[in-house]
Amino acid sequence: MNAQNQIKETVDGNDVVLFMKGTKSMPQCGFSSRVAGVLNFMGVEYADVNVLADDGIRQGIKDFSDWPTIPQLYVKGEFVGGCDIVTEMTLSGELDQLFDEKGVGYNKDAANQIREHNS
Repeated sequence: MNAQNQIKETVDGNDVVLFMKGTKSMPQCGFSSRVAGVLNFMGVEYADVNVLADDGIRQGIKDFSDWPTIPQLYVKGEFVGGCDIVTEMTLSGELDQLFDEKGVGYNKDAANQIREHNS
């Protein structure tokens, strides 16, 4: 199976997917750590894909999304964005709205704590 098919299968087969450097329990870059930290703190169940483990996936995800950087967050098959976009959406409440619209479970109190801590 080629990288594009693997990526599509992963994105389609999971409600939430984070393509990142490292893993959700051991991120290997600050940007990946920030996004994984938000998802972990909010209690979101998600698949993590370590792009450092496979060069084909590492380049393939950039081609798949036409987005040049990693991490990349997908929710119900839809590309959401990278670290800056996820951070902005978290602080504005847009990430909560997206999770609500897509039926993704998360801890609303934790999301509010993030906003309170960063206001």
